Amino acid sequence: MSFIVPQTKTVTVDEGVEVFYREAGLSSAPNILLLHGFPSSSFQFRNLIPLLATKYHVVAPDLPGFGFTVVPEARKYAYTFDSFAKTIGAFVDALKLEKYAIYIFDYGAPTGLRLMLDRPGSVTAIISQNGNAYMIGLGDFWESVQAYWEDPEGHRENLRNLLTLESTKWQYVSGAPNPESIAPETYHLDYYLMTRPGNAHIQLDLILDYKTNVVLYPTFHKYFRQHKPPTLAIWGKNDQIFVPAGAEAYKKDLPDVQVKLLDTGHFALETHLEEIASEILAFLEKHQL
Repeated sequence: MSFIVPQTKTVTVDEGVEVFYREAGLSSAPNILLLHGFPSSSFQFRNLIPLLATKYHVVAPDLPGFGFTVVPEARKYAYTFDSFAKTIGAFVDALKLEKYAIYIFDYGAPTGLRLMLDRPGSVTAIISQNGNAYMIGLGDFWESVQAYWEDPEGHRENLRNLLTLESTKWQYVSGAPNPESIAPETYHLDYYLMTRPGNAHIQLDLILDYKTNVVLYPTFHKYFRQHKPPTLAIWGKNDQIFVPAGAEAYKKDLPDVQVKLLDTGHFALETHLEEIASEILAFLEKHQL
């Protein structure tokens, strides 16, 4: 089997945001939109894209403030999840993607689910890989974050510890069965990009804005019940950020959801790439997508 090399591209959307993205597969094939999380970028999908692109048209953008997407300072961009959904909406419009399955991970979950609400019917399926949509899915990790939500001024500086190299590495290796197998380029790249001038401020603003996603959880659930999108919740069960109860919780509103728990942590693609790709391909084929 030939290896499909993803192309790296940029497109300017949403009043000057230069979105960097990776793309592979025939444009005539069904679309999969891969949405990364904190503190990563589309780089986390570097190995998944070729495996999915054998049958699908796959696109993976970098969210504003992450990876290689460029937001002009003059744009005065508001780094919120509402803004993310608007920018990604403009992105899919620019690429003329009318329907697409979404792979949602971490920050990609509230971004993709807001996009789902904004464009009913556009999302053909949901692959949630540690992409939370339920309160029960928030682990103890969130206690300090919730304190920040309640008292932003008093706790903002305390959250800077989430932006360190040590914390970034922990997200990759914690819960992984073989931490030494995880390429150090992953967390070093994430950390390097977070150290760009002004980026710490952006990240702290986003952590604060995450509380708006929790408020939307019931609205997401209502959409699930009404529209019943085919959903695969494939989860690193050792994740301390979004715990496995968050995967099981999808069953409350989507009785036909497929739940698969893997013996790994948050960044499950780093340890279970082939299994996740196989599950996704089988899931999409089952639903004739």
